[in-house]
Amino acid sequence: MSNSPLEDVRLQATSLGDLLLLAADRHPQRDAVIFPDQRCTYAALRDAALAKACSLQALGVGPGDHVGLLLPTGMEFIETLFAVALLGAVTVPVNARYMPPELAYVVENADLKVLLTTDRIADAVNFTQRLQAAFPDLEQQSDPRRLQLVGAPALHSLVLFGDSTAPGMLSSAQFDELSAQGSLDRLHLQRLQIRLGQTALILYTSGTTANPKGCMISHEAIVRNSMALADRYQLTGDDRFWSPLPLFHIAAILPLTAIFAKGGTYLTTGYFQAGEALQMMEREQVTATYPCFWTIMSDLVDHPDFDKTDLGRVRLMNANFAVQPPEIGKKMKKALPNAVFVGTFGMTETAGTVTTSRLDDSEQQRFTRLGTPLSGLEVRVMDPETGQPVAAGEQGEAWIRGYSTFTEYYKSPEKTAEALDEDGWFHSGDRVSIDQDGQLMFHGRMRDMLKVGGENVAAVEIETCLQQHPAVKLAQVVGIPDARLIEIPAAFIELEPGQQAEEAELIAFCQGKIAGFKLPRHVRFVGEWPVSSTKIQKFKLQEQLRAELGL
Repeated sequence: MSNSPLEDVRLQATSLGDLLLLAADRHPQRDAVIFPDQRCTYAALRDAALAKACSLQALGVGPGDHVGLLLPTGMEFIETLFAVALLGAVTVPVNARYMPPELAYVVENADLKVLLTTDRIADAVNFTQRLQAAFPDLEQQSDPRRLQLVGAPALHSLVLFGDSTAPGMLSSAQFDELSAQGSLDRLHLQRLQIRLGQTALILYTSGTTANPKGCMISHEAIVRNSMALADRYQLTGDDRFWSPLPLFHIAAILPLTAIFAKGGTYLTTGYFQAGEALQMMEREQVTATYPCFWTIMSDLVDHPDFDKTDLGRVRLMNANFAVQPPEIGKKMKKALPNAVFVGTFGMTETAGTVTTSRLDDSEQQRFTRLGTPLSGLEVRVMDPETGQPVAAGEQGEAWIRGYSTFTEYYKSPEKTAEALDEDGWFHSGDRVSIDQDGQLMFHGRMRDMLKVGGENVAAVEIETCLQQHPAVKLAQVVGIPDARLIEIPAAFIELEPGQQAEEAELIAFCQGKIAGFKLPRHVRFVGEWPVSSTKIQKFKLQEQLRAELGL
C-alpha cells in the first residue's frame, strides 16, 4: 500500500557529504550540532570534516574504501561520518557496546581499511582495551600506518582520538598532522564523481544468524529518506531536533541528516541521562524530539525533574505510543501540551523510517498506529505461507519496496537473495497489519529475533555462545516481556549427560563474549523439549516461563 493521497514532495537528492556542504553554504553561522558542553556551526563542522577527509586521504583512503567508526556519540563521530562521505568512501559505524569477539568479526567481515576510535571512556567501555583483546597482535605492530593483523588482513591503520597513545595506533596529533598531506582539489574531484547509488554506509544489524549482517545503504537511500522524513514532519531551518540515540544506529543518523537537509540544529548527548536531557531540552528550546524507545521515554517521565521542566516549545515528538505502555502517552501529553506525537515503523535495511504519522492524522491514529509510508515507499502485508496479500486489518509479513531499501548484505549473497526478491521487494520478517485507513501497526517478528531495549538480537547468537560451555548440550533462547527493556533474553538449557551447571555460572560464562544487553537474564534447565513434528516449540517455553514469573 502506498500513500494516498500522495504528498507533494519534490526532493533534490544529493550525496551525504554534499548534504553538509549545502547546509554550510546556506547557513554557515547557524548551529549545526549541540552537545551539553559543546556546539558547532555548519561552517565549523564543514571545515573539520574536510580536514579529517584530508587526513584519511593521506592514509590512503579513497572512493569505495571502508572506514570503521568505533566511537561513542560525539562531535568526532559526526565530523568523521561526513569526512568519509566527502571522500566517496564507505562509513561502517561499529556498535560501541560490542565485546572483543564481536568487534573482531565486524572489523574482518567489513574489510575495514582504517578504523577510528577514542581513548575516551564511554559507558564504562575502554575501546583501546577492547581492541587489544580483539586483536592480540596489535601491541606488537611496529608501524601504525601499515598494520599486519592476523585477524584483520585488510586493516592498514588504526587511529586513536584523544590525548593518549597506544601501540599500533596513530595518535590524534599524528592523524591531524596528516591533513596537510591531503589534496582538497583531488578530494573535490572525487566528491563530484560520487553516484547516488554508491554505498555510503554499511550498518551491521543482527539477523537470524549468529553473526550480524552488513546492510549496504546508498547515498540516495539515506539522503532521500531523510528529506522525506523532514518533509513529513514539516521541519524547517528554525527547528532544533533532539535525539538521544547512539550515532552508530540508523535511528540516530536519520534524524541527524533529516534536520541537516533543512539547515536546522541537531541536539544530542554522548551518554543519555534523563536529568541532563531535560535540562538541555528546556535550555536549548528544543522543538522536535526523537526518543522512540521505551527505555528512554520511561527514564524521562519517571525523572523527578520531569514535571518541573518547561517543554512547551516542543511541537513534535516521535514517541511510538502504539507500542508503549498507555501511561507513557498520558504523562507525555500532559507535559508537552503543544506537541504532536507521532509513531514510526522502520529498520536498518530501509535506511530508517518506512512509515510514520502525518501531523494531521487524528490523535487516535497517532497514539495507536505507526503511520503511513513515506512518499516513494510501498508496503504490502503478505501471507508468509501463500505469498499473497492479506485483507486490511489482518496480520502478515511486511514487504517493502522503494528507493531506501538496502542494496545487499555485504559478502552475503545467500542472505541477500532470501531478503530481496526479483521485483525489488524486501521481505522484512516483521509481522504487521494495515487498517482501512492505510495505518500500519507492528505486531512482532516472524523470525527468531528479540528486541532488547531497542537493540536487535538474534537468539541463535546467544545460543551459540551458551553451547560453547562444556556442560551444555543444547540451548534455546526466547524473549520474555520486561517493563524497561521491552524484551529480555531467557535461556533454556539441556545439559550433557552427567554434567552439571548453575544459572549464574552460565550467565557469567557469556560475559565478555557477547554484549551485555544480549546476556540471558534467566536460565532454566529442561530434560525434555516441547516439539512439533520437526521443531522445538519456543512459544511453549515462553508460555512456561511467563507463567512461572507471573508475566
